Formats: sequence, structure tokens, C-alpha cells
Amino acid sequence: MDKKEFEKRLGALPQEEPDEIDSMMLKAAEESRGGEMNLEDFKSLMDYSGNISLRVPRSLHKELAEAAKVEGVSLNQYALYKLSH
Repeated sequence: MDKKEFEKRLGALPQEEPDEIDSMMLKAAEESRGGEMNLEDFKSLMDYSGNISLRVPRSLHKELAEAAKVEGVSLNQYALYKLSH
């Protein structure tokens, strides 16, 4: 299949409306960029998995985990918040 055929088939796929998770991710992306983001802009970010493996000192891990518990959120949510602000 050549590039034109691939693009033709890709264009024939039905477009789906963003589901709940897509909507939440779009909102987070908008907030982190300080403005609106449409689905096409969001799709351009799909080359990135959204996963980061990060080694931190045990003392920092403990501090972040305890702070997340106080806030009533997961460590992942708390770390995302801290990274984005």
C-alpha cells in the first residue's frame, strides 16, 4: 500500500467524538498550555506516551507520597500537579 492509499483509507475511518478520558486529557492539555486546544492539536501530541520513569531519592518519594495522602489524591496526580505548576 502506498502513501496515497494509506491516507485514503485513513480518511475513510469514522471520526469519533472525544470520550470522557479524551475530554479530561484535552482539558489538562489546555490548562498546561494556558489556552484552548482542539482535538487535532491534541492528536499531534500522540507521539508522546505520557509516561515518564523517574528515579528520586527515597526521602523525596516519601515526602511526595505523604503530601498526596494529605491532599487526598494519588501520588501520580500529585506529582502531575507539582510538575505542571
